[in-house]
Amino acid sequence: MQAVDHEVLAQIHQWIHDGQRCWVATVVATYGSSPRPVGSLFTCNSEKQVVGSLSGGCVEENLVEKLASGEVAHKLPDFIRYGKTEAEATKFGLPCGGQLDIVIEPVKADTESVYRQINAILEQRCSVRRTVKLDTGEISFAEASAFRPLVYNAEKGHLAQTYGPRFQLFIVGTNMVAQYVAEFAQKLDFRIMVIDTNQDNLDSFTIPGVEKRCDLPDEVIQTEANDKNSAIVALSHDPRLDDMALIGAFETPAFYIGAMGSQRTSTARRERLYELGISEQELHRLHAPIGFDIGSKTPPEIAISILAQITKTQYNKTW
Repeated sequence: MQAVDHEVLAQIHQWIHDGQRCWVATVVATYGSSPRPVGSLFTCNSEKQVVGSLSGGCVEENLVEKLASGEVAHKLPDFIRYGKTEAEATKFGLPCGGQLDIVIEPVKADTESVYRQINAILEQRCSVRRTVKLDTGEISFAEASAFRPLVYNAEKGHLAQTYGPRFQLFIVGTNMVAQYVAEFAQKLDFRIMVIDTNQDNLDSFTIPGVEKRCDLPDEVIQTEANDKNSAIVALSHDPRLDDMALIGAFETPAFYIGAMGSQRTSTARRERLYELGISEQELHRLHAPIGFDIGSKTPPEIAISILAQITKTQYNKTW
């Protein structure tokens, strides 16, 4: 789940708790080019305050006006398709040929405990599946072991969506490549933690919104990178620091483990790790040299190659 979706669900709970009327909208299908993917969430209250995004602008403005006037989702869930014609797509700022199917639900005052429990599950970095009966507006939820795609069946009046924890990226080292990786990863909505044993290095790492830890990297990684939604990159160029981080990384279910260095450096690193007790099977998880070979030379180019490889692994779930 993207962080913004958790923000939406948390805001819904807060508004219910405060006694404010609110709605939640979900993108259930897209056609052609679309600014936001299926599953994107948006909420607004009767004061026209909004959190989340469906398209990035005009669709949200139009929907808020419809909700405020009582035109849609007054008592029960409703359905709207934006971009039915080229003129409408242009009006709402949708790409050429783009359409958005959206389900809007009025949030019931008696669902505070439901949303409180959903958010509590997410805060434990676990997944939860929310189900909606569209003919009555009744919602239910259950903890989920893994992500499953959104299911929307208009004929049966059924909507089900799985929400899960934010992906997180652990960066060992504070050099220029690490700074670009952190900056670009923020655009991909990762929670980012930078680890170094030198506080001065961390103080000079000025990317806003990044968590920083001055500690031994293996200890931090074993404690924090404890789920399959974690990626770990060793970028310090200090073999002692990077190897320590990697030893800790192999003890986690992280979906991606990578280390920066040349082919010769990477071969030597694998030999050291093997001598330290890391098995051949575990070493197959290691992406080293890190990133795709795109001919990158500069720090931003290297960062792009790293994040491209992380993204591919993230969705393919293969070592």
